[in-house]
Amino acid sequence: MEELQEIGEEREIVLDVDIEEAGYEAGDKRISDIFFQVRRGELLGLIGPNGAGKSTTIKTLLGLLKHAKAKVTIGGENKSYAYVPEQPVFYEDLTLWEHLDLAAAAYGLPYEQFEPAAEKLLVQFGMGHVRDDLPAGFSKGMKQKMMLMLGFLVQPDVYIVDEPFIGLDPRATKDFLRLLEAERQRGAGVLMSTHVLDTAEKICDSFVLISGGEIAASGTLEEIRGIAELPEGSLFDCFDELT
Repeated sequence: MEELQEIGEEREIVLDVDIEEAGYEAGDKRISDIFFQVRRGELLGLIGPNGAGKSTTIKTLLGLLKHAKAKVTIGGENKSYAYVPEQPVFYEDLTLWEHLDLAAAAYGLPYEQFEPAAEKLLVQFGMGHVRDDLPAGFSKGMKQKMMLMLGFLVQPDVYIVDEPFIGLDPRATKDFLRLLEAERQRGAGVLMSTHVLDTAEKICDSFVLISGGEIAASGTLEEIRGIAELPEGSLFDCFDELT
């Protein structure tokens, strides 16, 4: 076990985040002292209720906030990431297939690689029957599936996924988790923001618990149990105790 831990500690850092403070307006500090690292093959859960600061943290590390003091480093061979947003974003006049094609072009993915990868994703997410349809007519769950497909189309060093389970039915959730595990086996790191604590507890390697814009605790479930002094506690119990 110690040898495995040492190997895990030596894995390359693919995302290094150090946020001193950030907000949406000058003088309006929403989060502060948020820092963590994601290594190859690791799934780190960014945990907290709505309004805790999870989305602000993600927007900050993506460089979307002007009023931020932060240092973010993306590592890995290609220094690349894929972002899957909570709210679907799409072009109303492009079909699902055209969205996939556009994403592949943006990532510089050759068509001979894009086509089989896209076809496989259509099958895996049960979206083949709407490949030539406009997403404006999709249900919320189908739009979310499209966002996940766009993220999985390429093979980045890091996945940044914001609240992926909203709107997904059980089958789509299972497909998403299976694809995520395959990407982790490949060596991709994953940062996943979620307030679905029971699922996070089952799939995440480690956690950053955020409350009120600050870190309440971080580490593995065992480490967080130790901080909360709940040796058998669930992630929800620990979060409730610490916040």
